[in-house]
Amino acid sequence: MSGHSIPLPRDQFIAWLRREGESRYHDRHPCHVLMHEGKLTRRQLQEWVRNRYYYQTRIPIKDAIIVSKSEDPAFRRAWLRRIRDHDGDRDGEGGLELWLRLADGVGLDRDEVRSSNGVLPGVRFACDAYVELVRSRSLVEAVASSLTEFFAPDLLSRRVLAWERHYPWVKPETLEYFRSRVPRARRDSEEAIEFVVTHAMSHEAQERCVAALVRKTEILWHLLDCVHHAYVDPGSQPSP
Repeated sequence: MSGHSIPLPRDQFIAWLRREGESRYHDRHPCHVLMHEGKLTRRQLQEWVRNRYYYQTRIPIKDAIIVSKSEDPAFRRAWLRRIRDHDGDRDGEGGLELWLRLADGVGLDRDEVRSSNGVLPGVRFACDAYVELVRSRSLVEAVASSLTEFFAPDLLSRRVLAWERHYPWVKPETLEYFRSRVPRARRDSEEAIEFVVTHAMSHEAQERCVAALVRKTEILWHLLDCVHHAYVDPGSQPSP
């Protein structure tokens, strides 16, 4: 075995994933910065909620693909919880329902949001690209792409405080999606990193996992580029 195939030690690999993901995470996007500074209009906030819902609908689909890639019943049982988290065990439950309540809170028609008819083509393209990323990569790479959840708890905690301060017209109870995702994202990312560290057994496999995470950050960034260009700063140019 060549020296290049020797995997990095656990701590170095995790640090590499964190470094690459954190430097590209979409908390730094101008659209999110303006949102958390209270500088988005009601319409701009509505359009972010509308477009982001399409991304939310892709999450249980990509998770179902991840489940289908595994031969391990224990892994499948654990990962199925993520689908239940978003879809709920029955109508009126789960993360998708909480996002529709957020849509209610910002003054959108939930049936219109659910239809995804108003989603920007670029947003649809980016979200569908995430599903294809998971579909086309190995199981460990697909799991690695979910590791943006490393950084979600801090972002979501800041978002709740920012919305309560700057957008008092949004009822606090409709922010429950953000609150509920904080502990779940922390739990999910801890489980995912353990799987990735255990199953990326060569340096090349570790590189592919980092690349999958980077690609996921690019997809999230592109989603915000589309919303920002269409509704926040129409004269801006999408990021390269």
